[in-house]
Amino acid sequence: MEKNVIEQVFGTDVFNDDVMRAKLPKDTYKSWKKTLESGEDLHIEIANVVAHAMKEWALDHGATHYTHWFQPMTGVTAEKHDSFLSPASESKPVLEFSGKELIKGEPDASSFPSGGLRATFEARGYTAWDCTSPAFLREDAAGVTLCIPTAFCSYTGEALDKKTPLLRSMEAISKQAVRIMKLFGYNDVKKISCSVGPEQEYFLIDRDKYLQRKDLIFTGRTLFGAPAPKGQELDDHYFGSIKERIASFMKDLNTELWKLGILSKTQHNEVAPAQHEMAPIFTTANISTDHNQLTMEIMRKVAKRHNLECLLHEKPFAGVNGSGKHNNWSIITDTGINLLDPGKKPHENTLFLLFLASIIKAVDKHADLLRLSASSPGNDHRLGANEAPPAIISIFLGEQLEDIIEQIIRGDVSSSIQGSKLDTGVHVLPVLKKDATDRNRTSPFAFTGNKFEFRSLGSSMSIAGANFILNTIVADSLQDFADELEKADDFNNAVKKLIKDTVTEHQRIIFNGDGYSNEWIEEAKRRGLPNIKSMVEAIPCLVSKKSINVFERQNVLTKVELESRAEINYEAYSKTINIEAKTMIDMAGKQYIPSIIKYLTSLAESINNIKSASPSADVSVQTDLLNNCSSLLASAKKALINLEKVTAEAALKPEGQERATFFKDVVFTAMSELRAPIDELEMSVDQNFWPVPTYGDLLFEV
Repeated sequence: MEKNVIEQVFGTDVFNDDVMRAKLPKDTYKSWKKTLESGEDLHIEIANVVAHAMKEWALDHGATHYTHWFQPMTGVTAEKHDSFLSPASESKPVLEFSGKELIKGEPDASSFPSGGLRATFEARGYTAWDCTSPAFLREDAAGVTLCIPTAFCSYTGEALDKKTPLLRSMEAISKQAVRIMKLFGYNDVKKISCSVGPEQEYFLIDRDKYLQRKDLIFTGRTLFGAPAPKGQELDDHYFGSIKERIASFMKDLNTELWKLGILSKTQHNEVAPAQHEMAPIFTTANISTDHNQLTMEIMRKVAKRHNLECLLHEKPFAGVNGSGKHNNWSIITDTGINLLDPGKKPHENTLFLLFLASIIKAVDKHADLLRLSASSPGNDHRLGANEAPPAIISIFLGEQLEDIIEQIIRGDVSSSIQGSKLDTGVHVLPVLKKDATDRNRTSPFAFTGNKFEFRSLGSSMSIAGANFILNTIVADSLQDFADELEKADDFNNAVKKLIKDTVTEHQRIIFNGDGYSNEWIEEAKRRGLPNIKSMVEAIPCLVSKKSINVFERQNVLTKVELESRAEINYEAYSKTINIEAKTMIDMAGKQYIPSIIKYLTSLAESINNIKSASPSADVSVQTDLLNNCSSLLASAKKALINLEKVTAEAALKPEGQERATFFKDVVFTAMSELRAPIDELEMSVDQNFWPVPTYGDLLFEV
């Protein structure tokens, strides 16, 4: 019987554990696994054997080059390719790959964002093999390349990437959670992992039309565009029948993802026209981060095969829903216990309630950091709109857990709300088991049965930032708990008191209502919860005394590394808005205004021709249209001049917070003022004169 396509292709391009077991000598494999489990340094002798086996496997699959694949602070991945060639004689090369080459690489550190950690003349940086994430093969026009996931640091040891703090945070939460487990008698637990499943939303549009829009090419979003006659009002696209062209893309995408061992599970149409979603099965946080970066790269590549363009910007089209990335997060022991599983009687599950209390404390104490982790110039368009979680961070627990929390605070915990049966009233349909609580799509941080779903992340963002912050702040809470409980004379009473004291102190962060309502904004303000409305306003929390303390205490980031990340974020925001402003200036000056002038000239000529042919003819409609469009054109020109002026002024502002704030408050406002008259003109100008594809063309002609 022929294998299913998933079984045929899954993991075929991954140097995974099965391949290592088959390719490595038994003693080496055992030593390798022991090293991995203990967290000890990898001996060069083992590295040499692994490198040789990895090279032979890659060569068997047609590889000619290898690369250290890493994730600098650009938000995308980076790589430098080297061939396996080594000179053996003048006439014959040999193919070699050593343990040293596997373990360490040396990219140029001065050419990546460093926030001042590296000067231009200080170029040396290192990539270090992340042996917890398997190597993989990638095939493209250059051939087959062996990709080795790595961390990236400076010559002086500071983290220059997104993976290093993630790995540090995973060690931190494991260390503190293991302490808690031992207090509960779980002495067999040696390690605890964070498990993550990131849902990925995206748009697909026709590539030929995409190439006619400079704004999409340069910025990833439309900077101009009037709404199409139809948007998402009918809710007919969500979970609707998938078009043939899109289904063909999804089929190829799944195959490519499965080859790389990426657990692509779910696919469907999302709410907005031309919007879709892919969701994977959970895996360890750092592997999930690698997989999500690969997923975004592969989405773009596969889309081009189908003459489509994959848009990962958080808000590529005004007026319809943008795209997010729901980060589903849980904590799992190496013995298989999900510490966020409440069980059938959560009110009696003290271990679960203690971990829940640690998360409630962490999110309340560091809500600003979580908000920062979801901050990007693109996500500023999305957070707080009635399509995404609000900018105010809160926790949704659901009726069952909220009821238990209230009982704990009162001091009389005795029951849990249980799920019931759901009778549809149709006898041929099965009676369904109803969950004990509903879901809340307006919550930024929602408990969904046995995990928390952080819903605020933007679609283009790396999930590393959100997860290393989440891991770090929860580890810090767990350390406080472990320090207190390890000194307790009566553990049972101490743990109950700790849970009660914690949820009582931090209950303000729990909100089960409508996060979109104006009432919640006022209520959150009354509770003292931060309402951070933009990326620029969020960045300062990175270098607050509170943040520095928690990151340094958990050995995740130093004060210097945090300061560098703040500078990188300010710079990224300024550069993004600057590119958008310059693109608007280019499009308005070279495309829109000249096209509108041509239309107005044609309209004026038609009025003159009619009057010449029939002096008494009524041309009031044409005249009104000419006057209205001329007035809007004048407004557009005035706004263009102002945008040119303030964009030039921005470049003179000191780098960092001051420049970023100017871009947010002044340049971005000027961009909106230019867009408004041009979008209005789109509704009046003859479509034959309009220079670019419209929203209707982009969203519905796929």
